[in-house]
Amino acid sequence: MTGWIFVGLTSGAVCGILFPQTCLNFDVFSKIFLNLVKCIVAPLLFSTLIVGIAGHSDIKQVGRMGWKALLYFEVATTLALLFGLTVANIVRPGDGLNLSSVDTSQKIQVVEQTWKDIVMHSFPENIAKSIAEGQVLQVVVFTIIFAIGITMTPQPHRQRMLNFAESLAEVMFKFTKIVMYFAPIGVFGAMSYATAKMGFSIFGPISKLILTLYGSLALFILFVLLPIALLFKIKIRKFVSYVYEPVSIAFGTASSEAALGSAMKRLEEYGIPKKFVSFVLPAGISFNLDGSTLYLAAATLFVAQANHIELSIGTQIQIMLTLMLTSKGVAGVSRASLVILMGTLAAFNIPDKPVYIILAVDVLMDMARTSVNMLGNCLATTVVAKWENEFQD
Repeated sequence: MTGWIFVGLTSGAVCGILFPQTCLNFDVFSKIFLNLVKCIVAPLLFSTLIVGIAGHSDIKQVGRMGWKALLYFEVATTLALLFGLTVANIVRPGDGLNLSSVDTSQKIQVVEQTWKDIVMHSFPENIAKSIAEGQVLQVVVFTIIFAIGITMTPQPHRQRMLNFAESLAEVMFKFTKIVMYFAPIGVFGAMSYATAKMGFSIFGPISKLILTLYGSLALFILFVLLPIALLFKIKIRKFVSYVYEPVSIAFGTASSEAALGSAMKRLEEYGIPKKFVSFVLPAGISFNLDGSTLYLAAATLFVAQANHIELSIGTQIQIMLTLMLTSKGVAGVSRASLVILMGTLAAFNIPDKPVYIILAVDVLMDMARTSVNMLGNCLATTVVAKWENEFQD
């Protein structure tokens, strides 16, 4: 499957360059694949999380998993923000950008969140609505409470629910396997459409930002994720062999949800207990967006530099603290990173005109940051399982 995903990526890029007009219609393949993926997420999370929590009856461990995961998420996110700010200050990708011909006709939604909004957003008011809107965190919160309720239920009723959840989980993994056969086609459609739509002419003015993002993400992997893996004595080559497929899917589709089913299956095959996979991985999609937060820090400075605005160290620290808050819990928002970026710029009175240059190539940058998000979450799941002494590779 991994090989076919790579074939889909490369052939999609070539096809988009050679036949741009035809490939503008190929986004239908990626949309079909993503629609199939979205219908998997909720029942897969619901069933596996119930089996993971209620099947072991260790509620104290759920609490330990929770605070250890959140601690890891916060440390990784903070380091990602620092990397983004540092590299953008050194490279200065926004210097010399010509804003005279920027098209600002396409409007981008602006969302400003307080800590109360983020907390409220984590708890569902209607589970059916949460499922329909793809609110992964709300589904996780509901399922955790539901699973704890099962552990408090008398044995006959509890066992029936566990049997149902185990059966549903097995069926959903088979469902996921069928859908994953379409992954190379979905990746081909997404890549060919993106390449055909972007072309080469728009890369000139923003190539420095693209290179800055890819370079800083590579440095983040090398100097943050790799040392964390070594600290917890994770065998790098073996870990990479298991997560390569979901990371490739995340890159090709620019969607963490698209890679979630594959990541859960591969991590379980890696030997990580189901309770860790079904708890930490979905929570990370909302709280551990390493690639996205790094991008947001770099993009904010890019916009300021393009506007010839010099931000003091104090202001940059304020921006970092703001992004630490606003980047949480918005994974269900379309073009989430751009939405957060616009809200951050508005909060610091920075003109948003350069964002419309970013908009033209956002898909290309989204692919990179989403793949790093998925890699970081796979590592987080492995680290928490190791931390609890329930996984040995």
